[in-house]
Amino acid sequence: MIKIPISLTLNGKKITEEIAPDLLLIDFVRDHRCYSVKRGCETSNCGLCTVFLDEKPVLSCSVLAARADGHTVDTLEGLQEEARELGEFIAGQGAEQCGFCNPGMIMNAIALFRENPNPTDEEVKEYLAGNLCRCSGYEGQLRAIRAFLECKKKGGAGCGQ
Repeated sequence: MIKIPISLTLNGKKITEEIAPDLLLIDFVRDHRCYSVKRGCETSNCGLCTVFLDEKPVLSCSVLAARADGHTVDTLEGLQEEARELGEFIAGQGAEQCGFCNPGMIMNAIALFRENPNPTDEEVKEYLAGNLCRCSGYEGQLRAIRAFLECKKKGGAGCGQ
């Protein structure tokens, strides 16, 4: 079997190894114990496999791992501090049911907040449109994200509790 060498930074750790040319990025990160990245639709439609590639959200089920050669990949495991406050707030709002979709939703919310710290409701909906929740249709998560943004606007004390 043909193997190709790649070198990338995954959650701050440099990794160099040989991989099969057809290995998907989702399989690469899961092989490296990044279990927040989930396999859902395998058609780039659900958002469960979202990772950051050079700080931009991508669907890892549709990216070959070889494309990440020389780049930085971050998963929720690498963004725990940044994600904790939002994740706790969503849970505190009762906006998660099974929790399966939350990692992808949180990854995209982080990307949104980095790009636009004060989005309108329409911008939130637009940015998170590719994240599907089979339990609730993601209305609860959208409500919690709006409430989180309102909490942050008011000074942010206790938004993570």
